[in-house]
Amino acid sequence: MFENITERFRGIIQTVGSRKKITEKNVKDTLREVRIALLEADVAFDVVKDFLKRVEERALGEDVLKGVNPGQQFIKVVHEQLVELMGPVDANIQFAEKGLTVILMAGLQGSGKTTTCGKLALMLKKQKRKPLLVAADVQRPAAIDQLKKLGGDIDVPVYSEADTAPPKICKNALAQAQRDGQDTVILDTAGRLHIDDEMMAEVREVAKQTKPHEVLLVCDAMVGQDAVRSAAEFNEQLELSGVVLTKLDGDARGGAALSVKAVTGKPIKFIGVGEKLAGTLEAFRPEGMAERILGMGDVVSLVNRVQEHVDEKEAAELQSKLLDASFDLNDFLKQLNTMKKMGSMSEMLKLVPGLGSMVGDMEIDDREILRVEAIIQSMTAKERRRPEILNTLRRERIARGSGVQRMEVDDLLKQFSQMKKMMDGLGRSGKGVGGKIKQLAQAKKKMGDLSGMMREMMEAGPSAAAPGGGAMGTRSAPGTKGSVARPSRDSIREKRKKERKNRRKSRKHGKR
Repeated sequence: MFENITERFRGIIQTVGSRKKITEKNVKDTLREVRIALLEADVAFDVVKDFLKRVEERALGEDVLKGVNPGQQFIKVVHEQLVELMGPVDANIQFAEKGLTVILMAGLQGSGKTTTCGKLALMLKKQKRKPLLVAADVQRPAAIDQLKKLGGDIDVPVYSEADTAPPKICKNALAQAQRDGQDTVILDTAGRLHIDDEMMAEVREVAKQTKPHEVLLVCDAMVGQDAVRSAAEFNEQLELSGVVLTKLDGDARGGAALSVKAVTGKPIKFIGVGEKLAGTLEAFRPEGMAERILGMGDVVSLVNRVQEHVDEKEAAELQSKLLDASFDLNDFLKQLNTMKKMGSMSEMLKLVPGLGSMVGDMEIDDREILRVEAIIQSMTAKERRRPEILNTLRRERIARGSGVQRMEVDDLLKQFSQMKKMMDGLGRSGKGVGGKIKQLAQAKKKMGDLSGMMREMMEAGPSAAAPGGGAMGTRSAPGTKGSVARPSRDSIREKRKKERKNRRKSRKHGKR
């Protein structure tokens, strides 16, 4: 999504960013380019016209700050107006203070409504809610089976009835939810290929019977302005509380995201990407969307996506393995699986500030991860733990088993070996990022064991406590009150011997 508009804005930003002065002429010239970019992205004409007017007023009325590039200040104005166009947004569900919370999901057929119901149920379940999915779409034969399959995948109950009118199904579902102790009911209502009186009458009756706290309209971003028009018509018939835009990972040009709030007055609450349920329904952030459109990345969404899929305990174990050089190909395989869950590599890079606008120029092949995964999975458990034993015959066997060239196996092992050496070298030298991380980790570990630190100080003798020997810098006579016995030469030799032995063990473990 947004590839075309981002590419357009990239060219505009490069041109305007170098300007040393903002004038009425160069503002109008730039806005002409912005108009073309927005219209090509299928943004509604009236929305474009109003947007450009506001940008022009702000840009020409803006006092240029001292020390700030005027071109960059113009880009800031465009960003602020994009945020205002799409926001403000409150992505929180309005839960009932007592009793059941009812969420009615409406939309046309093919918009991804049933899948979005499953995604929303999973999101609420992670928030410690107890959702119930209701199959009220009796028009599409497969809708009920699809919802049951989605509910089974995420362990959420699904309520359905045969040969019953949808309003009655929904009313009965609320009674069932109360009996079963559920606290949130998600109604998957019927859709059509286009808006008609029968569908609208049915949805209005469902709303009348259930009195929903949220009425969310699911719109397919792929259909552009048709999504905005359907949102406007639904809003006339129902009191919408928000919109969910789906299929934003497809070829959508982005016009719906920029137009729907302005045309309907209803905010986009969530955006959906992909068919998978986990982590593919995100709270809509106007600031993040504006940054993506301008190719600036979206670091908040990136962090949220990482937190969604990265287990804190596993991350701590990985850090420990990297520091003591025990990171092996099994750990590498786990990281690849985590990356796959977070989405495509190109989508992740678009969220990185400074890279968003350049992703289109990069040759990114997400199938590369699958090839690397196949290579590692073709190894035995011992080979993954100790890749140094992979001789020519073993490498050729792995290449045949994974369906790749022998050279690709060699390249993977070479890169993995270089990474391990770099981390090990940085860690042992105490220099660079790896060394600093290792020092911090060691300090943190020592601070967590205060009794051990005190014991070490006592064993080291009075000389470690203060310069000159004793607690106040003077040596106490043996046997006097308050004195600390000095360790004997034999105990010092034994201690140093143990330290040397431990260091040898540590180096040996690192080579493994």
